[in-house]
Amino acid sequence: MATDESPTGTEDQVEEPGTDREPDGGQPVHGRSEAGPTRSDTTLVVVTGVSGGGRSTVARALENVGFYVVDNLPQALMLDMAELAFRAGGAARQTAMVLDVRSRAFSTDLAGAIRALKERGFQPRVVFVDADDEVLIRRFESVRRSHPLQGDGRLADGIAIERGLLEEARDQADVIIDTSHLNVNQLRSRVEELFGGEDARRLRVTVLSFGFKYGLPPDADFVLDARFLPNPYWVPELREHTGREEDVSRYVLGQRGAVTFVETYARLINATAPGFEREGKRYLTVAVGCTGGKHRSVAIAEELAARLRQARLAATAHHRDLGRE
Repeated sequence: MATDESPTGTEDQVEEPGTDREPDGGQPVHGRSEAGPTRSDTTLVVVTGVSGGGRSTVARALENVGFYVVDNLPQALMLDMAELAFRAGGAARQTAMVLDVRSRAFSTDLAGAIRALKERGFQPRVVFVDADDEVLIRRFESVRRSHPLQGDGRLADGIAIERGLLEEARDQADVIIDTSHLNVNQLRSRVEELFGGEDARRLRVTVLSFGFKYGLPPDADFVLDARFLPNPYWVPELREHTGREEDVSRYVLGQRGAVTFVETYARLINATAPGFEREGKRYLTVAVGCTGGKHRSVAIAEELAARLRQARLAATAHHRDLGRE
């Protein structure tokens, strides 16, 4: 995956932010009539994250699903841009603002900027794109580019400085996308899946299988451990197959406690989903791990996602480490 580029930001100018004027230039009015759209009807996505993490790919994916994307936007112009999108209507009602630490006007007070949008009546969603330091270093080295903040130091120094600047932004994120093990197409698919549906405001559950030996997914809200089940790896006729195949799935789910395990977590997630939605959380990641992420966790993740869909939740299964062995 190539590192993010830094195209020129928007030069749009708007009148006094927060004051709506009728087209005929009449007196300012705040908001719209009950019959008209409100600021909460404007879908705002704020994209930020580490350099080299994949912000440019996320921006292109959002454009693919109909968003108007403003790249390299200074935080000071976020509220103005939101007001412009609200007044423009049409395609601008879905607007994504991409923030870049390389912008001269970048500020670490993303929390304040988001709070200002909410106080004005908008409901922004913050997407943070992240990746492991080792992966970022490989990406920069592969394109022979320096980190924008490394100065005379090493790549690792620039990455560390940037992480410090973005720490609060990461804490404020509604969804964190770790791109360490995603290629460009997988990342694009993930973004389009999150924001492309008609019911994009619903809670979306990603059931993510992984291998413990490759590390915990940093974006997991729940972590489930399937290693209590017998490992199909030790069954010769199943070793080369995966948990997405019927024979392996039947073996895993046929073990004592497997179905109860799935049913218990399905009930837990189903019971907590309304609360997450009330609190404004739109994305929930349930990570299911086994040793290598090939058999048990894959089968459990597929079954859990299916049961959540039966409960009318928007759930999909993804497999981070499948194929790594």
